[in-house]
Parts: sequence; structure tokens; C-alpha cells
Amino acid sequence: MRHLSVDLLDREGSREKLAGLTQVTHVFYAAFQDRPTWAELVAPNLAMLVNVLDAIEPVASGLRHVSLMQGYKVYGAHLGPFKTPAREDDPPHMPPEFNVDQQDFLERRQQGRRWSWSAIRPSVVCGFALGNPMNLTLVLAIYAAISKELGLPLRFPGKPGAYDKLLEMTDAGLLAQATVWAATDPRCANQAFNITNGDLFRWNEMWPKIARFFELETAPPLQMSLESVMADKEPLWRSMVERHGLRPLDWSEVSSWRFGDAVFSWDYDLIADGSKARRFGFHEYVETEGMFLRLFADLRARKIIP
Repeated sequence: MRHLSVDLLDREGSREKLAGLTQVTHVFYAAFQDRPTWAELVAPNLAMLVNVLDAIEPVASGLRHVSLMQGYKVYGAHLGPFKTPAREDDPPHMPPEFNVDQQDFLERRQQGRRWSWSAIRPSVVCGFALGNPMNLTLVLAIYAAISKELGLPLRFPGKPGAYDKLLEMTDAGLLAQATVWAATDPRCANQAFNITNGDLFRWNEMWPKIARFFELETAPPLQMSLESVMADKEPLWRSMVERHGLRPLDWSEVSSWRFGDAVFSWDYDLIADGSKARRFGFHEYVETEGMFLRLFADLRARKIIP
């Protein structure tokens, strides 16, 4: 594997640094730039994709596929209650939405070209990652570890209505498999796919199972902002790292509290129909409870959590 560090917002810099990728056949695009508002997200995130294609297409004569990583924002999931289960051919919602603009660009750009595109739409992605601002696995694990350190039960911190709504997750390994499948199976050319584990759950059933893994009792939910209540916990975490012999990671590397607050605020069903992927030939499945427990065990084995 060859690693290149490129500022994709720099058009000329991207052309220069990507000019040597003449043998590239597949582009898997997963870059993201955060901005304060939905409208402000559009320009930089579209520009980066355009700059990648402008740099790669002229030099990679064997380019066969461009894979775009999206999500349920395409369906308006970030705005509030939306039509569920969401399907790939659901009508669009009022812009702005950068995922939609990116796909529109690919559809236009692909016309008359020899390469194809695919758009992959996972739910909340769960896997091992550090320093990721959207990491629910670490949110749950660090929250549980700190609750245990303080002798507290594990309380669901989200909105009251979120505790009993239907959710689904996407295992990172499953997502990787599906992304490669969609990029290499000719049947998937120029198609979008919802990719999820394949099962549904409610926090009111999953929460006690998570607590059991950490040997914690549960208590009635109590709505609170994790970003706020965890703001003063860095000294406590440092003492836990030293006492339990954990990896000496910076607090920011294990903190995704803002994202946790967002996920736990969904007091409406957040599910999509994954049957299109199955109709096109992708049949992999991951049990979500088993996924959570496996990931927590992995964090423990890596000495990230006690």
C-alpha cells in the first residue's frame, strides 16, 4: 500500500500529487470536510470529489469504477422523522445536501465514460477507529468504563423517545465487503445501495446487554448531553489509563461525545430497506448484538478500555 497525503481542497495540488496514479482502476471516495451548517457542507465536499476526478481521470486510462460513500442524510434522516424504511428510489428532499450533489455530479460525469459509479449508504458505522468524530463504539465503551469507575449504573442518556425506537447499525467489515462488491460486480454499475447489518433493534433491549458486558447495572434513562457531562472527565480518564495500564491515548482520540448525543437524540425510527443489495447479490449479514460485544472485547484486548 502506498500512502499519499493530499489536500483535496487544493485543485492544483491534487492534480500534482495524484498525477502518478496512472494504474488506478477503482476510486473509493470517503473524504469528508465538516462545516457548521448543512449549506456550508456542500461546496467543500463537492469540490474535493471534483478535484479527485479531475486529477485521476486524465491519467488513469484504465479507470473502471468510482465508489461514493454516502449515508441516510440522502433520505433526510438528519432533519427529523423521515419515511421508513428508506429505499434507494425514494424521492429527494429539499436541499442543501452534499451527498446528493456528489451523486448528481458522478451521474453527469459518467455519461459517455467507460467507468461506472456506485453509492453506498450505511447506517451508523461501527468498527475500530481512534480519533474519529463519528465513532459510536467508543462512545458506548468509554461511557460505560467511566460509569463503572464512578460506581454508577449505565443510564441511557438520550431523549426519552429514543429508547424504544427502531435502529440498525452497519459493521465496518461488512461495509468494506459491500463496497468492494458493488465496485466489482457489473450488475451494480451506476446504482445506490443501502448497506446494513440486516437486523433491527431498540435501545431498550440492547442497553441491558451492553451493561452486562461491562458488569454494570442499569437505571432508568436520564437525558443528558454527553458532550457536556464528559467535558470535565479528562483527568479521571488519565488516572484510569495509568491505573489500568491502558494505552496512553489523548482524550480527544477516544472522545466522540457530540456524535453520541446525535445518535441518542433520534426519537424516531432510523431504518432503511436493504433488500436491493440482496436482490443484486450481496447476502452477507452481521448480528448487531454480537458486533457490539465483539468490538468491546477488541477494545479491551487492545488496552483501550479496562
